[in-house]
Amino acid sequence: MSARLLEDFAQISCDWFWEMDDQFKFCYFSYRWSELFGRSPEQEIGKSRLQVAMNADDKAFWQPHIDDLHARRPFRDLVYPYAFDDGHVRWLKISGQPVFNEAGAFTGYRGVGTDITEEHEAKRRLSETLEQLQHANRAFTLVNSELQRQNQRLTEQENEIRQQGQQLDVALNNMAHGLCMFDEQFRLLVCNARYLELMRLSPDLVKPGVTLREILQHNVDVGNLPAPAEAHYEEYLRELNQHGAVAFERVLLDGRTIAIRHHPMPAGGWVATYEDITERKETEAKILQLARHDELTGLANRRVFGEKVNEALARVRRGQTLTVLLLDLDNFKIVNDTLGHSAGDALLKTAAQRLQDCVRETDVVARLGGDEFAVLLGDLERNESGVVADRIIRSLASPFDVEGHHVVIGTSIGMALAPHDGDDAESLLKNADMALYQAKEEGRGICRSFVPAMNIRLQEQRKLELDLRGAVERGEFELYYQPLVAAHSGEITGFEALLRWFHPERGMISPADFIPLAEDTGIIGPLGEWVIRTACAQAASWPADLKVAVNLSPAQFRNKSIGLIVASALGSTGLAPRRLELEITESALLQDSDATGAALHELRGLGVRIAMDDFGTGYSSLSYLRSFPFDRIKIDRAFVQDLGRKPDCIAIFETIVGLGRGLGIATTAEGVETPEQLRVVADLGCSEVQGFLLGAPGPASRVPELLQAGRIKAA
Repeated sequence: MSARLLEDFAQISCDWFWEMDDQFKFCYFSYRWSELFGRSPEQEIGKSRLQVAMNADDKAFWQPHIDDLHARRPFRDLVYPYAFDDGHVRWLKISGQPVFNEAGAFTGYRGVGTDITEEHEAKRRLSETLEQLQHANRAFTLVNSELQRQNQRLTEQENEIRQQGQQLDVALNNMAHGLCMFDEQFRLLVCNARYLELMRLSPDLVKPGVTLREILQHNVDVGNLPAPAEAHYEEYLRELNQHGAVAFERVLLDGRTIAIRHHPMPAGGWVATYEDITERKETEAKILQLARHDELTGLANRRVFGEKVNEALARVRRGQTLTVLLLDLDNFKIVNDTLGHSAGDALLKTAAQRLQDCVRETDVVARLGGDEFAVLLGDLERNESGVVADRIIRSLASPFDVEGHHVVIGTSIGMALAPHDGDDAESLLKNADMALYQAKEEGRGICRSFVPAMNIRLQEQRKLELDLRGAVERGEFELYYQPLVAAHSGEITGFEALLRWFHPERGMISPADFIPLAEDTGIIGPLGEWVIRTACAQAASWPADLKVAVNLSPAQFRNKSIGLIVASALGSTGLAPRRLELEITESALLQDSDATGAALHELRGLGVRIAMDDFGTGYSSLSYLRSFPFDRIKIDRAFVQDLGRKPDCIAIFETIVGLGRGLGIATTAEGVETPEQLRVVADLGCSEVQGFLLGAPGPASRVPELLQAGRIKAA
């Protein structure tokens, strides 16, 4: 063959050779670089790869490659984009091997590169290649006509062809793709080693000159084609060649997926390329799986659930029914925060399995996000769906073994039925969500069906939540202060800060209405911080012997920065730490006693005082008194209110006061409303009292008036 023909064959290859010195700078490029990209090697010599890569700023992408270079490790199939001067982009794939001299010293890298740009670019290049081959054939004919007159020139050309043939052989057999070319008589012109490897064919049988029928028979012999198929396949290729169309197909070979592209040549025959795309197909399948299923649990995701609901609604219109159950896991956030995200993930996977075990194979279980799940039940009446919901509640109420921890959660369920409660997936999920909210409002661990009245209430609740989110910035909150009084002397010992919300339209809103909402939505964090800072700032203007008591929500203890928040408030306001008393309820200790205990010790280390609020209402209050040295016990108002009516309350009250005295802990009686209650708690030895008898909560402006009186007498 002529030099021109060999050059045309070389265009089929996407590979070039390159070398880098020991500083990772390019020092050599083979001639293919110039042919592929129109740039002379001198333009790249002395540059590093990052200087020519379009994505050089992507440190996460390049760092592993840089690590390989510095570790003198070989690398393979590194793919990156290259932007040319005219603005278009090519994608290159390179492989390299470190080079060492005879003394074992590292001298650089040597490797091969491949252009893997998009399909239409490959088609364009192939078309140009075929056209060049035609020109080469004509040139070859002219050369043959002048053989006798140009014998010396022929000798020179033969030497050149021999050298280029060797280069072409190296290029073809180092291609990432398999390649073979047939002439118009369906005889093989050329094929590379990669083609033989992919198709498991012997080079002794598949070589230039063999017919397509012979190659197809070899494919039958090795199991690539079934015996009756080779004739049909040959006919298919003949028709393809006649119509001059580019064709693409995929075949399965012993578990692998091979992509084949046939490119007919204008003068007859065709070029075919072969690529193993098994890994790519597996990746595409995984991406499709992730697009439609939850990665953690394997359940359907929100998108698929909506599709399934809409499909089921078509059957509803033909007389069937469907039910949507919406649920989330009670106390999941506590498990996730205290035991860690891995435990939370394990809990979600186990809960997902329990959900699937509670329903039929024809039903659909989906994870919508976080700890929120949905179940689609087909063709069940309301009472039958209620039975399934009860089964789910009982299943999720059973203890979980999560990474060696005994965890008890539970669930609440909202139910919506089609067509009564909605005729599309969005409305059914929305109404089931309102029913779920109602179930939580009624105490959790139950299922509630949607009723239209829920929509009105939910809208009001959502509006209240929106108003709550901006209430701090709008200055709608105010702290009221209720006096704390020494039981025997009547002297004011301090004030408890109580949060009040003055809504511009609704007036004063009860803390019982907005505090739980703030805790559920996470607003309690910034709101609680505002309370601490404001209380410290206002108390700093009081006499130095007065304290201010501030209630901490259990949700605030889940913020690991609570100690920093308190320290910052004390530092910025100048309030002495001993004048701040933080009150916590037993529910805060129940959620995570270890973490809460650590936070309490951190706060105690700042010098503030710690009080247990509502003492006596929990079953484990005494154990907490042993594990943490509280400064004060606040006896729940329920014991105070029954002092004059139930003799056993006096015994309990006296026991609590005696317990506090024995442990060196001060006691405060809450809810003192009558002179008789005041007399009894004082006689029983309680050190401090609080209640409407001694003063109702009032604004900070009222504090100086109370202090001026010096003592508070029973009203």
